[in-house]
Amino acid sequence: MPRSNRPRRRPAVPRSQRDAAQAREELDDFSPERVLAGFARLESAPDGEWRVRQVTTRNAAKDYTCPGCSRVIPPGTAHLVVWADDHLFGEAAGIAERRHWHTHCWRTRTYRYR
Repeated sequence: MPRSNRPRRRPAVPRSQRDAAQAREELDDFSPERVLAGFARLESAPDGEWRVRQVTTRNAAKDYTCPGCSRVIPPGTAHLVVWADDHLFGEAAGIAERRHWHTHCWRTRTYRYR
C-alpha cells in the first residue's frame, strides 16, 4: 500500500474537554511566587518610603552589586529590587536610582543608605 504525504487527522476531541484540559494546564502552572514577583510592595522605614520588588531565581539574569555588603549578586540568585517611593525629584527619578539588594542585606540594613 503506498504512503500518503498528507498528515493524519487527529481524532476529534469535544470542545468542552479541550477547554477543561487547557484550564487544568493553566492551574498547574499557577504559582503565587510568580504572580507576586511583578508587584512592588511599599515599606516604611526611618529613612523613608521604599518600593520593594522580589526578583525570583528564574528572572535574575545579570550580575548586580548589593549596596548593603558590596558583594556581587550572581545570576540565578533571588534578591530584591528597591527604590525610593518618596524621591525628591519624583517617581521616575526614584525608579532610575533603584538598587538590587540581597534579601538578608535589605532586612538587616542600617538606615544610612540615603
